Amino acid sequence: MIIFIGLIVMCGGIVWGFTHGGGKLGDLFHIGEIVTILSIALGSMIIMSPLKLLIHAVKLSIAVLKGAPFKKTDFEDVLKVMYELFVLGRRNGMIALEEHVMNPTASSLFKKYPSFHHNHSALEFFCDGLRPIVDGRIKPDQLAPLMEKSLASIEHEKHMVPLVVSKVADALPGIGIVAAVLGIILTMGAISGDVSLVGQKIGAALSGTLLGVFLCYGIVGPIATNMDFYNHGEMTYLNCIKEAVVAFANGLPPLVAVEVGRRVLEEDMRPNAAELETMLKTLGAQK
Repeated sequence: MIIFIGLIVMCGGIVWGFTHGGGKLGDLFHIGEIVTILSIALGSMIIMSPLKLLIHAVKLSIAVLKGAPFKKTDFEDVLKVMYELFVLGRRNGMIALEEHVMNPTASSLFKKYPSFHHNHSALEFFCDGLRPIVDGRIKPDQLAPLMEKSLASIEHEKHMVPLVVSKVADALPGIGIVAAVLGIILTMGAISGDVSLVGQKIGAALSGTLLGVFLCYGIVGPIATNMDFYNHGEMTYLNCIKEAVVAFANGLPPLVAVEVGRRVLEEDMRPNAAELETMLKTLGAQK
């Protein structure tokens, strides 16, 4: 929603400034220039990107328009589900976690927290981290580098979409010049015509340059930056999981392990220590 507010402020300022100087809005919009610029930008993105990345770009664009990936309650849920699972493992042994980490989609514990259960990437990352500990394939002190490698791989993959969108944004001023040159070529064909007609064609050509620069610095570039912030929010969520799982695997009590995970959260999404303690005590009282 915040993106739309920004667009309204930006476009409103442009419209007011242009019309205040006596301009007509129709002079800014020329379908030929718009189609040329958008088709070149889209075509260049298709050329530079594999199909998988293009699909991710569409999904991420839609997600960014909806707002931040997580609310504070989502982080509270992941802390609670980890605490419950860690308590289960501490009381009944790590083997008690097998039914949950081996088949997470059917886990009754995970289903209690829909925001976590429906987040397939986070659920998979969490279970992939615990699985080798549960089945005894690795020692606890070997888990941290393993999960860090998984995080690095996920982060690298997530960075690809903003990178490509940024490259398209950087190219847009040049693409606008291409559209403007095409307009000038058309103008040259009518140079012997009426002066007002020639002026209109030159104005249409210049609107291509304007549109390219506007899209670069006003829309596509900021969206690419917003995508980076969106991905950062997702990585913070996964990092919280990693820190808590590693702490628990290395023998820390469930409450302390969850506290370790809490501390990596950003301030506006992080419950304070008292809130966390109250939240987890409530869980214990419900059992």
